[in-house]
Order: sequence, then C-alpha cells, then structure tokens
Amino acid sequence: MSLDSDVIVDRRRIRRKLTFWRVTAALVAIAAVVAVGVIATRSSNSALASSGSIARIKIEGLIRSDNDRIEALERLEKSSAAAVVVHINSPGGTTAGSEQLYDALMRLKARKPMVVVVEGLAASGGYIAAIASDHIVAQQSSLVGSIGVLFQFPNFSGLMKTVGVQVEEVKSSPLKAAPNGFEPTSEAARAALDSLVKDSYAWFRELVQTRRGMDAALLEKVADGRVFTGRQAIDLKLIDQLGDEKTAVAWLVAEKKVKSDLPVRDFKLAPKFGDLTFLRAAASVALDAVGLNTMAQQLGVGQALEQFSLDGMLALWRPAGTN
Repeated sequence: MSLDSDVIVDRRRIRRKLTFWRVTAALVAIAAVVAVGVIATRSSNSALASSGSIARIKIEGLIRSDNDRIEALERLEKSSAAAVVVHINSPGGTTAGSEQLYDALMRLKARKPMVVVVEGLAASGGYIAAIASDHIVAQQSSLVGSIGVLFQFPNFSGLMKTVGVQVEEVKSSPLKAAPNGFEPTSEAARAALDSLVKDSYAWFRELVQTRRGMDAALLEKVADGRVFTGRQAIDLKLIDQLGDEKTAVAWLVAEKKVKSDLPVRDFKLAPKFGDLTFLRAAASVALDAVGLNTMAQQLGVGQALEQFSLDGMLALWRPAGTN
C-alpha cells in the first residue's frame, strides 16, 4: 500500500515538473518571437532611413487610438523615404482612433508623396484613414465605404428580470451613465445617444465630401452605410483607380516625379504589444506545441472577441452574423 502511495506521489511530482518545463519552454518561445520581431522591425526601418526608398506601411485590423503607431509615422516623416505606399485592410474601429490615424497620415502626406492601396477592405474608420491620401487605388473586388457611425451597447435587463436580479443605483442626474445595460434604455438616454451619433456622422460626411470632392447628391448616394466593390467605388468617386501596389507606384512616378527605380520596403508601425497579431499566433502555436492546448485555444478565442472590446463611438463595418 505504501509502495503504491510512493508511486502516486512520484507521478504527481513528475507531472508538476513536466508542466513547469512546458510553461518555461512556451515563455522562452514567445520571448524569442518578440526578440525576432523587434530586431526585424528595427533593421527594416533602419535600412529604410539610410536609403532612398519608397516606404510600405500597413494598416490592418481594428483601428484604435495608438500612440506607438503615431510615433512611428512621425519617424517616417523624418526619414529619407522618397514616398509612402499605405496598404489598408481594415473594417474600421473607434471614431477617435480613426481620426487620430487620419490626422497623422495627413501630416505624413504634407511631408512625402503618399498613395493608398486597399488590399481587401477599407470600411468606416478604414476609409477615414484612406481618404487622407490624394489618390486611392483598390482592386476590383475590394470593399470600400461604409460611411457611417454607430454606438452599440448590450442590454441585460430582460435576462436579469428572468433570473431575478436587480441593480440598484443612486446617480446625480437621469442621464448619468446612461445607457447602463441593466435597465431598459429611456427615451431621454436614447435621444442623447442619437445626438452623438448624428454629430459624428455629420463630421464623417463632411470629411468625405471635402476630401473626395463630391457634390451633395453623390454624397447622399454613398453615405448610407453600405460598402461598395472597387468597380462600383471608382464610378462613385470613393477611389481613383483600380489596381495594386504596382499601379500605386506607377502613379507616384507619373504624378509625383518619384524615381522609377526605387525599391519598395516595409516600414513597421510597431503596434502595441497586446495587439501584435504575429505574437498572438506564435504564442498560440508555441503553447500548443508544448501541450498547453487549452491556453492556446483561449488565445484564439480572445483574438476573435477583440472587436467586441471597443469602447465609445464606432466607425466600424460589421457584416451580418458578427454583431
């Protein structure tokens, strides 16, 4: 009996050691990925800064306020890059983050010739970023537009009534912290939110009309929240040309007198540590490789739920089924 107990204890000890080394191996792998990413970013940007090249930057995924990205764009302003090609593949994000990015790209454009290439999607906040450029190139099947804003919030009042839970509160005025999701939204709160949405929408429309040179009739046609294909968008003045990066570079050569033999090199915008897509993917693979499948799956789920963590007014395109 004692022997069996000793065997069980030994097995548990071995299992704990194995788990420890698995976690250690995963952390080492993640650290290695981070180090490689940092070194690659620095070497790429250093090479760009030391030679006359066309800088390629990428705006991908959800757009939030991001001071790291703004600082990177400011460094690009001061670099020796002859021009900039901005690749956009984004459904948008927060209006504040989109406005911040737009302003930064406008400052960059004032210093260097710039052209935008829509890889797959430039919707809502992604389109706000795109119109900072004087020339937008998109593929025929790319999606652009979704001119509009929204304010979304969950309401659990029905569920709470079913389970018999009620949240009590004392507040200074009826519209403080409204809506709160724990009670039906009052007409006054809904009206206040409607005012916010309409004001932000008016700003978005005016921005599009000014940057794209649209008359009122055309603006009404494109500003109803829809997305358009590249083929449709060119006739609606949402974009300027169908094509890809080569098309964009050819425009820089023809219109901005950029030398035709300059190479196009990546300039990393150094996204925030928690938003590093490559890091999340590598971490998930590393954890899975050492047997921590559950943790790897949680990382994947966290990435899928990322869009639901956005706060405030949104300039975001969410196709049916993702709300």
